[in-house]
Parts: sequence; structure tokens; C-alpha cells
Amino acid sequence: MTIAKRNGNFPAHFPVLFDDFLTRDLFNWGLSNFSPTNTTIPAVNIKETKDQYEVEVAAPGMRKQDFKVQLEGNVLTISSEKSSEVENKEDERYTCREFSYQSFSRTFTLQKDVVDLEKIQARYQDGLLLLHIPKKESAKLKQPKMIEIL
Repeated sequence: MTIAKRNGNFPAHFPVLFDDFLTRDLFNWGLSNFSPTNTTIPAVNIKETKDQYEVEVAAPGMRKQDFKVQLEGNVLTISSEKSSEVENKEDERYTCREFSYQSFSRTFTLQKDVVDLEKIQARYQDGLLLLHIPKKESAKLKQPKMIEIL
């Protein structure tokens, strides 16, 4: 018996190169690392409020121990490395086993005159890594002031 990789949209004899090329998400080239396990760089939302910036990193299935958040000068780096190890049992045989290793790194340059670098906080909750980056008092949005016309 012959084992052949097949995509349901193409005949089995269609070249695998074309099969892989035609089934890729063409609009996701910047986020995909093209690994056979289809891992991607986590999506990030950045929201600005009156008092702070809120960064949300979508990373379901991870634990807070899997992340490294580092501030060097005004450069904030969020990274992770995770590998899965499966215990081998002597009485098991397998014909294919794919190793699981994931890593990513996202870097953001913060404006020193806008954010308070000493008060950045991070927490992991419900599949989201949440960072709170407070603004300096001088950079906070202020209410409009009416100027009297003389």
C-alpha cells in the first residue's frame, strides 16, 4: 500500500509542490513562518485610552511561563519558546511523528516622552497576554479648554 499526501481539491497525482502553493493563505504571507505545522505569529491588538496603551497578544493554549516580556531602553519585546515532548513507550511504533516547537518574537518601540516605562504591567488571562503601558501625565489626553475671546 502506498501512502500519498492528498488535498481534497486536487487529484492524488497532482504535484505536491502545486498542492501546497495553491492551498496557502495568500493574504497571510507576513505572519506565517511556512512550517509544516502551520504555526503563525500571534495577532496583536493595540488600544489607546486616555491614560494608557493596552496591548493584547492572542496566544491560546499557552501558559504565562511560556512568555518573556523584556524592556531594553525603549524597545519592548514579547517572545515565547515552547516545545512539546511526548514520552516514548517501548511497545509503541509509529511511521510518522512531527516534533512540536513554537517560537515567536514581537518588538515594539515605545516613545520615552509619552509612556511611563517604569510602570508597565503584564498578565496572561483566557488565552490573551495583556500589557498595560501607562502614559506619562504630560502625555495624557486632556479635556478641551475654552479660550475666552476678548
